[in-house]
Amino acid sequence: MVKLRLKRCGRKQRAVYRIVAIDVRSRREGRDLQKVGFYDPIKNQTYLNVPAILDFLEKGAQPTETVYDLLKRAEVFNKFRQTKFN
Repeated sequence: MVKLRLKRCGRKQRAVYRIVAIDVRSRREGRDLQKVGFYDPIKNQTYLNVPAILDFLEKGAQPTETVYDLLKRAEVFNKFRQTKFN
């Protein structure tokens, strides 16, 4: 099973996160399938590769709670529903 989850990067006390598609059995810093976004909680910046995220969601990937909130804030699920029903 594939999940969309956060992968910690950056230095001590200055964490930034990559949003990655990764196998469930891999650890947090393990080998990812594809990088699909970036999140900086300090600056509150988010970059999302929406076509890649939609592709993984269509294939059955499950986002974690935090990634779900980020995708919901960026209105990715509205685009997912539109592509799913068209």
